[in-house]
Amino acid sequence: MTDTKSNNNNGAVAALVAAFLGWLFDGFEMGLFPLIGKPALQDLLPKATAVVQGQWFTVIISVFLVGAASGGVLFGWLGDKLGRVKAMTLAIFTYAIFSGLCAFVTEAWHFAALRFIASLGMGGEWALGVALVNEIWGGKNRAWIAGMIGAASNIGFLLTGLISLQLNASLEIVTGWIHAMGLSPENTDYLLHNRAWRFIAVSSALPALINFFILVFVPESHKWEEEKKAGSTSHWATMDLLGVLIACLAAIGIIYVWSPMCSQGNLVAGVVTLVGLAIALWGYLHPVRQYMARSVAAGSTQAAERSTIMSNLLIGAGLAAVALLGTWGSAQQAARWASGLAPQGSKIPIIDYIVIATALGAILVTLITPLIADKLGRRVTYTLLCATALASALAFFQFNKPFTGDSAPQSLIITAFLLGGITASFYGFFPLYFPELFPTSVRATGQGFCFNFGRLIAAVGALQLGNLTTFFGGASGGTHAEAHAFSVLSCIYLVGMVLVWFAPETKGKSLQ
Repeated sequence: MTDTKSNNNNGAVAALVAAFLGWLFDGFEMGLFPLIGKPALQDLLPKATAVVQGQWFTVIISVFLVGAASGGVLFGWLGDKLGRVKAMTLAIFTYAIFSGLCAFVTEAWHFAALRFIASLGMGGEWALGVALVNEIWGGKNRAWIAGMIGAASNIGFLLTGLISLQLNASLEIVTGWIHAMGLSPENTDYLLHNRAWRFIAVSSALPALINFFILVFVPESHKWEEEKKAGSTSHWATMDLLGVLIACLAAIGIIYVWSPMCSQGNLVAGVVTLVGLAIALWGYLHPVRQYMARSVAAGSTQAAERSTIMSNLLIGAGLAAVALLGTWGSAQQAARWASGLAPQGSKIPIIDYIVIATALGAILVTLITPLIADKLGRRVTYTLLCATALASALAFFQFNKPFTGDSAPQSLIITAFLLGGITASFYGFFPLYFPELFPTSVRATGQGFCFNFGRLIAAVGALQLGNLTTFFGGASGGTHAEAHAFSVLSCIYLVGMVLVWFAPETKGKSLQ
C-alpha cells in the first residue's frame, strides 16, 4: 500500500514537472516573435517601409493566434480521445521543431507558415497540461497549481529576454564558441546577424528533449482512464476534425483579406471577417457538438448537461477573447513600440528591457491571481483584473514619451512591469476556472476551444491595429498614433467586465 501511494505521489510530481516545463517552453516560444520579429522582418523585407514591416509583424502574430486556436481544438480532441500524455508529447514536439526551423527562413511568408504550424502545438499543449495536472492532483492545492501554470509560461517569456540581452552583450565570445565548433565565418555571421535573431530561433527547438522525460515518468490521468473504461472516449470520431480544418481555413481567409498581400477594401474585408468568424465558430465547435450528440444518444450524458456544456463553451471563449485581445493588443506590442521611443541610433536594448520587465510582472501576478479568485470568487476577480488591466495599458501607452539620453526612463520600466503583470494575470485565472466548467470527458477539448477561440478573436482585433494607427496618425503612423491605437484596443476589457456576470460562479466547487 505504501509503495502504491509513493508511486502515485511520484507520478503526480512528475506530471506537474512535465507540464510546468511544457508551459515554460510554451511561453518561451510565444515570447520569441515579439523579441525577434522586428530584426527578422528587417532582414526578410529589406526594401519595405517600417509601416509595411509593422503590418507583417501583425499578420504573423495573427497567423500564430489562428494556429493556436486550431491546435487547441485539434490537440484537445486528441487528448480526450487518445490520452493526455500522448497528445501532450506530440504538441511539444510540434511547437519545438517548427519554431526552430524559423531560423532558416528567407521570406516573411515562410516565417508566418512555420509559426502557424508551431502554434498548433502551443495551443494544444496549454489545454492538455491543464487537464492532466488538474485531474491528477484533484482538489489539492488547485489555486497554487493554477498560479504555477500562469507563472511557468511567463518564466519562459522572461528567458527570451535574458538570453537576447546576454547574447547581444557577448557576441564576440559566442562567435568564438561557434567558430570553435567548426562553423564557417559566413555561417556564423548568418546566425548572429541583426541581434542574433536566427540563433535565438534555432535554440527554440531544444524543448523537444523534454518528451523523453514525459514518456518515461509521467502517468496518464486516472480520470481519463476511467472515462476510457466506461466507453466515453469512443464517442469521439476522426471525421469530426473536418470541422476544425474548415474553421482553420476560414480563419486564414480572414487574415489574408487584412494582410498587405491583399488589396481588398475594408468593407469587403469586414464582410469576409463576419462570415469567416461564423464558419470558424461552427467548425471549432463541431467535434464537441458531435461528441455530445453521440453521448446523449448512448445515455452517457443528459440533455441538460449538454446544454450547460455548450453554454459554458461560448461564455468561456468570450472571457478568453477579452483577455487575449487585450494582451496581444497591448503587452505583446509593448517591446516593439517602446523601441521607437529611444533616440535615433541608440544602442539601448529597449526591447530586451521591456520583455524582461513585462515577464517579471507577469510571473509575480499570475502566481497570486488564483489565490485572490479563491477568496473573492471568480466573477469579482475577473472584473477586477479587467479594470486594472485597462488602467495599466493606458498608463503605459499614454504616459511614456520619446526620450533622450543613454538609459531608459524608470517610468517606462515600471509601467512595463505593471502592464505585463496585470494583463497576464488572466493566465493564472483561466487554469483555475476553465477546468471547473467541463466534465472529464470533454475537459481538454472544452478548455482548448475556450482559450484558443479567444485567440482567433484576438487575431481579428490585432489585424485592426494598422487601421487604427492610420486613423490616428495617417499613413506615416508613428509611436504617437500607435499609442492611441493600442489604448483603444485595450478598451475591450470593458466588455469583459460585463460578460463575466453571465458566467457561472464556481468558487468552492470541485471538478466535475
